[in-house]
Amino acid sequence: MSTFSTAATPSAARPSHARVALKVLGRFCRTQPLGAVALALILTMLVAGSFAPQLAPYDPLSASFTDVLLPPSAEHWMGTDNFGRDVFSRILHGTRPALLLGISTALIGSLIGAALGTASAYFGGRIDAVLQRTNDVLLSIPLIVAALVVVSVLGRWEVGGIDINLMIAITLPYIPVMARVMRTAALSVRLSPYIDAARALGFSHLRIMVHHMLPNLVSPWLVMVSAFTAQTILLEASLSFLGVGVHEPTPAWGLMLAGVSVETFTTAPWVVLFPGLAISLTVFSFSLLGDALRDALDPRTRH
Repeated sequence: MSTFSTAATPSAARPSHARVALKVLGRFCRTQPLGAVALALILTMLVAGSFAPQLAPYDPLSASFTDVLLPPSAEHWMGTDNFGRDVFSRILHGTRPALLLGISTALIGSLIGAALGTASAYFGGRIDAVLQRTNDVLLSIPLIVAALVVVSVLGRWEVGGIDINLMIAITLPYIPVMARVMRTAALSVRLSPYIDAARALGFSHLRIMVHHMLPNLVSPWLVMVSAFTAQTILLEASLSFLGVGVHEPTPAWGLMLAGVSVETFTTAPWVVLFPGLAISLTVFSFSLLGDALRDALDPRTRH
């Protein structure tokens, strides 16, 4: 009788995944208060972008030439632009393309780069040499130049309102960066005894990399994803500002800055100020979250 009761106790007392996640989140908030603030800001932006049609007081595409360049007021919290469109509504709707492109391209580029970097470190030899020399060539090209070349060559290809070629243009420059970082981290993991044991047991190369190496590379990967997201949002805004990113009439933060004349800087500074603040706050939040994750995941800082 006692044997059955003691065997059932551990599974009954085992904490749920939700409880473990809340515990980890609570510890992160206690040890990294600035990271918690950044995470709260990012979640707020995600909610604002998801429910922009319900939260925006005006149609972001509706022009009113009787309300051109109105200053911030109770009716228009952030004023209007040179077409009489509500700036606050456009910033809310501009959260969608910024976060959608930023997060999705950062994840895709990071996953591909992590796979290439891990494979390069695991196999070594000729495969490692070819991948690293290719990385050296790609890393010598500035990010904005690489993105401009890809967009110019591929043109526009929209699927469901999303420019796939723009996503490719933003994703490609970050793959060699992630591959280089993950290769460096994977080199130390490859020399671990459990990797040699897995090889001795006859496990396939794919199984060793996926089940034994990649789980031990999650910490640097998460930090790099946060940093990449900040950079991709800034890169998307830069491409839109240059006229090769998001196009009218889609509300986008970089596009809101592109149509501003020199005179507007002095006569209606709110048209430039608020989109610029949205870009800066978003990039700063993801950068701050990346720094917090790096400190939280560093074994030397754990208590």
